[in-house]
Amino acid sequence: MMKRRFASIWFHHLTTDWMTVRRPVLKDVPFVFAAPVHGRMVICAANPVAEQQGVTRGMVVADAKAFLPSLQVIDERPRLSEKLLKAIGHWCIRFTPIVALDDPDGLILDISGCAHLWGGERKYLKILVSRLKERGYDTRMAIADTIGTAWAIARFGKVKPIIESCDQLDALMPLPPIALRLEPHTLERLQRLGLKTIGGFAAMPRTVLRRRFGDTFLLRLGQALGYEDEFITSLKPIIPYEERLPCLEPISTEKGIEIALQKLLENLCKRLSGEGKGLREALLKCHRIDGKMEQISIGTNHATANVPHLFNLFALKISQIEPALGIELFILEAPKTEDVDPVQESIWSSRTGMENTAIAELLDRLKSRDSSCEISRYLPDQYYWPERSVKEASSIKEKPIINWPTDRPRPTRLLSIPEPITVTSPIPDYPPMLFRYKGKMHTIKKADGPERIAREWWMDKGEHRDYYYVEDEKGQRFWLYRSGHYGSSQSGQWFLHGFFA
Repeated sequence: MMKRRFASIWFHHLTTDWMTVRRPVLKDVPFVFAAPVHGRMVICAANPVAEQQGVTRGMVVADAKAFLPSLQVIDERPRLSEKLLKAIGHWCIRFTPIVALDDPDGLILDISGCAHLWGGERKYLKILVSRLKERGYDTRMAIADTIGTAWAIARFGKVKPIIESCDQLDALMPLPPIALRLEPHTLERLQRLGLKTIGGFAAMPRTVLRRRFGDTFLLRLGQALGYEDEFITSLKPIIPYEERLPCLEPISTEKGIEIALQKLLENLCKRLSGEGKGLREALLKCHRIDGKMEQISIGTNHATANVPHLFNLFALKISQIEPALGIELFILEAPKTEDVDPVQESIWSSRTGMENTAIAELLDRLKSRDSSCEISRYLPDQYYWPERSVKEASSIKEKPIINWPTDRPRPTRLLSIPEPITVTSPIPDYPPMLFRYKGKMHTIKKADGPERIAREWWMDKGEHRDYYYVEDEKGQRFWLYRSGHYGSSQSGQWFLHGFFA
C-alpha cells in the first residue's frame, strides 16, 4: 500500500502579497488591510515592511499610525483570502489532483505518489515554492506523513521542511503547543502549567491528557503523530481514471504533444482494459508554464480502450492547442466510462452493421472532424402513423424491439411535417396524373396504391390517409397521400410526405 504524504503551504502575507503584485509601487511601502471593529479600524493584515517596523495584525490603526505616520491603510476586501486560496489551489492541481483549502492562509496537498514525477520530494518542494515566488507570494512549505506535522513544520519549523517517514514525533518535540492547532483556552492552560513545547507533554499518559485538556487535545495530537485519521475535502472532485505526465523541459511542439498523448493513452487504456472498462469521453489538459491551461476533448459512440483509435481522434484537434512558451504538465482524464462486454476474437470476422466496431470508430472520426456534425441512429417504433413509426436510438448498441416493416414500400427520407401539394386526378381513388410541388410540375408515369393508414384514434382525432407510391417522368419517386375520403369536407387535400432514393 502506498505511503501517504502531505504538503502544507503557508502564505504568511497572502493578501498583502496579492496587493503588491497588483500595485508594485507598494513593494517598499508599509501598508495594511484594515476593517472596522466596534467602531475602530483594526489591522487585518500587514505587509513585511510594516511588520519590520512593529505593525502587527489585530493592532488598532490609530495606534500604528502614531509611531508610523507613513503607514498606508487599505480597506479590507470581503472574502479576499478565500478567493485567493481557491485560485491558487486550482493552479496547484497541476502538482497533485488533491488540493484542499486551509483557511485562512494555507493549502493542504495530498502528494502521495506525485513527488517522484518531479524528481523527488526535495525538487518537488523547490519547484512549487519557486513557482509561487515568481508569482509574488512569500510561502513556507513542509512535507510529512501527516497533515498535522506538515502544518506545524511549515509555520514553526526551523531546521528542515521535509520530515522523513515515521519521524513526525521527533520533528514535533521542540515546537510550541500552538503548532498542534489547539484552541486558545487549551494553550493558556498549557502555558500556566509551564508546558512550552510539545515534547513536554507528548509522552504523558493519554488518560492524564484527556482529563486535563479534553478529547479535542488528544485528537489534534493523534492527528499530528499519525494515530488518528484526518480527512480533507478536495477543491476538485477526484476523477477515478486520470493519468498525469509532468515534463522535465517545457513542450512547445506538436510532435512533443503527440508523444505525451500517446504515453498517457497507453497508461490509461491499460488500466481501463484491466478493469473491463472503456471510455466514452476523454479530456486532455495541457498546463502551460505561464499558468494558463489548454484543453481538447473527444467522445466515442461506444466504450473503447483502443489506443490507436483514441489517438487518431485526439490528433484531429491537437492543432487547436496553443503551447505558447511551453507545456509543463499533461493530464488525461476519462470522466465518463462504461463496462465493455468481452468479445470472442475470431480469425474470420462476420460482424456487420452496428456490431462492427469499425463503423462506430468511423462515426467517432466524423464527429471529431466537425463538432457541429450531428449523428443520429433511428429504430422502428410500434406505431402505425408514419411520423411516429421511428424513434431515435439512445446508443449505437441499442437493439430494436420490432423489425423494420418490409411488406410495404417506405421512403428513405420522411418529412417531419407533410407538405401540401396541388394534384390532378382522373377519378376518385385513382392515383394523381400530375402534381405541383414548390412551383414545379411533376408528371406521373408510374403509381401504386392506395395504401390506407388509419389514424390512431386513442392518441388524436382526424381523418385517415390514402398513400400512393409514384414516379415522375425523370425517374424521381415520391410518397403522396390524400387526407380523408374523396368528396368529404377534406376532399382534395393532398400532401407530399417522403422521397425515395
